[in-house]
Amino acid sequence: MDFGLNEEQQMIVDTTRAFVETELYPHEQQVERTGVLPLELIREIQQKAMAAGLYAANMPVEVGGAGLDTLSWLLYEKELGRANYALHWTCVARPSNILLAGNKDQRERYLMPCIRGETWDCLAMTEPGAGSDLRGMKASARQDGSDWVLNGTKHFISHADLAGFAICFMASGEEQTPRGPKKLITAFFVDKGTPGFNVREGYRNVSHRGYTNAVLEFDDCRVPAENVLGEVHKGFEVANSWLGATRLQVASTCLGRAERALGHAISYAAERKQFGQQISKFQGVSFKLADMAMELKAAELLTREAAWKYDQGTVSEADMSMAKLKATEVLAMVADEAIQIHGGMGLMDELPLERIWRDSRVERIWEGTSEIQRHIISRELLRAVGG
Repeated sequence: MDFGLNEEQQMIVDTTRAFVETELYPHEQQVERTGVLPLELIREIQQKAMAAGLYAANMPVEVGGAGLDTLSWLLYEKELGRANYALHWTCVARPSNILLAGNKDQRERYLMPCIRGETWDCLAMTEPGAGSDLRGMKASARQDGSDWVLNGTKHFISHADLAGFAICFMASGEEQTPRGPKKLITAFFVDKGTPGFNVREGYRNVSHRGYTNAVLEFDDCRVPAENVLGEVHKGFEVANSWLGATRLQVASTCLGRAERALGHAISYAAERKQFGQQISKFQGVSFKLADMAMELKAAELLTREAAWKYDQGTVSEADMSMAKLKATEVLAMVADEAIQIHGGMGLMDELPLERIWRDSRVERIWEGTSEIQRHIISRELLRAVGG
């Protein structure tokens, strides 16, 4: 494993970082203070991202993306992660990889408009009563002739207000197992405007201002059979095949924010003077910086190793869970310590630190809580000895 970056990867890092600093940073305070990302601003930055070759860069070349290997993609995600989440996710969109699971007609209808920047996708799994227990979902799909009829509620659905369609996972049946009955899940494309499908405003969130969530309601919502993504009753298989690396994506964006916070802390510690000397001379500050840098390096190495193993076909669920767990918890620590080094000034919104601190909280919850990641890691360890 080569720990250095090749010329192409370094160019990706440099290009993405320059774009983030030039095109995204200037708009952060506006979005943070208003909680709104105006559509005209989205379109303006979107066009610049396309011109720079950064839009939908996670997609394969054959559908118009950059065709990045996993490590290069995560380096790109890390740089984007430095900025306000709404700005980088919406304006420099990366369509969900699950769209690649669609057949030819579905790719033309749903994937290609996302790559061209004409619309956005959203994933609808989480429910008010289920959370991480996807087998406990209540939203259902029943077949009626050649159609499917959907009923139920999803919530915490990111950017569903902008999305032109949702990829919805619904309980479509039940099978008997040695451990009792288990729900079967099917994934569906549901277009906004379909009768019986309602998108309403979600909850006010302390993290990622401007990046909205919504509640999706299905009331006898009828969709044709051709809107099934993958095979009937095989929704989990589709998700597991195409969404595995999302934990690494979360890890990488967290690394970008943590690195930005550490950079602010280092600069402030070198400039700020108390009792006649730079505060970096005090062990209480310098040891914090050392610990922040060490933990951040550990998180980055875990993430890079998982990315390398992903491309080798040897990555495990535990590898990805370790990266996600470590990076999200390191971000929380680094953000908190950076504010501590700045003192009261760290909590003022003139600096990005209070935003990074707030935003860090959700990272230990979505894409699998820290507790879920620990369960995955321990389960893999114990399986080796029959536990």
